[in-house]
Amino acid sequence: MKHSHQHNHHPLPLGGTLNAAFIAGIALNSLYVIVEAIFGFHYNSMGLLSDAGHNLSDVATLVIAMVAYKLARRSATEKYTYGYRKGTVQASLMNAILLCIAIGAILTESISKLIHPSPVDGDAIAWVAGVGVIINGITAWMFIRDKDKDINVKGAFLHMAADALVSIGVVVSGIIIHFTGWYLIDPIIGIIIAFVIGWSTKGLLHESIRMSLDGVPDDINYREVKTAIASVPGVTSVRHLHIWALSTTVTAMTAHVTIDTPAHMEKIIREIRERMHSKGINHCTIETDSKIENCDDPTCIC
Repeated sequence: MKHSHQHNHHPLPLGGTLNAAFIAGIALNSLYVIVEAIFGFHYNSMGLLSDAGHNLSDVATLVIAMVAYKLARRSATEKYTYGYRKGTVQASLMNAILLCIAIGAILTESISKLIHPSPVDGDAIAWVAGVGVIINGITAWMFIRDKDKDINVKGAFLHMAADALVSIGVVVSGIIIHFTGWYLIDPIIGIIIAFVIGWSTKGLLHESIRMSLDGVPDDINYREVKTAIASVPGVTSVRHLHIWALSTTVTAMTAHVTIDTPAHMEKIIREIRERMHSKGINHCTIETDSKIENCDDPTCIC
């Protein structure tokens, strides 16, 4: 019997233009959230206030993405043998929960203003939201080059691109108010934005909960992984296969593999590692033996 343990961590380097993009994105969006919130309260606009809440989530998303890199690079210790990678998952879950709370607050206030409408300044709404279109667009552009290299960067890019579209919606509501005086469009836009945030948050919440419970990541098919291992020449059985996320960027796997020829063990393990790497699993621990051992206890997972 032999244990083979391998670390193949290839996270995207945090440095250069990407590091500058995170810092600039956080600074720009933080400033815009403050400005948008001030104008939202001043002009009593739920469209601006709800969009400010959404943009605040953008800041959290960018911070989480940057912190993920830093946590992933912290060295393991005797107390934290996997390092601090799991902190990226917990931060993502916290972000999703905060977004859900924000959605509830936006819906409550928007419905209240829908029942009791009040005048708002359409020109001010349009101009402030227009600035948001520019800021979100610039931030998304800063991540476009690296969006296919790392899932956190891709998430930041998609989030900012979507927010640019949301800000366009607020601009439209301001224009409608300016030309028609139909103030109800403001809380209606607030409700629409809340549902847009909810739709985008659903996936984040689902995946964050799954990863925090050490579930198989959404982009990994358990049966395909097991079939890929079982089809390696020399493998006779695969048992105790476990797949989970060490962090938002690193997926781990352990498996007990029975082989027919012990002399070919290293070759078989190397082939399994290569197949797992192609499926996005970059942290493998493989245990091998040349005979099937009994494990009648249904709770046996070792």
